[in-house]
Amino acid sequence: MRFVLIFLVVLILAWRWRSWREAKQRGRQAAAKPRTTEMVICHQCGVHIPVQEAVIGAQGSYCSAAHRLAMEP
Repeated sequence: MRFVLIFLVVLILAWRWRSWREAKQRGRQAAAKPRTTEMVICHQCGVHIPVQEAVIGAQGSYCSAAHRLAMEP
């Protein structure tokens, strides 16, 4: 009977330790995921750039003000 009780205690401790480790690892993986950014294509040269960095013109998005000026009248 004593052996069974010790075995159950060890089993419960191992289960708790394993679930704690898995939860800790899931937290690391969630923090390590890179965030995605919406990309647009420059209307003149075709380079992909983030929306936040794009120069918006009448005919579309551009990678720089020089490309916007070169393409638009």
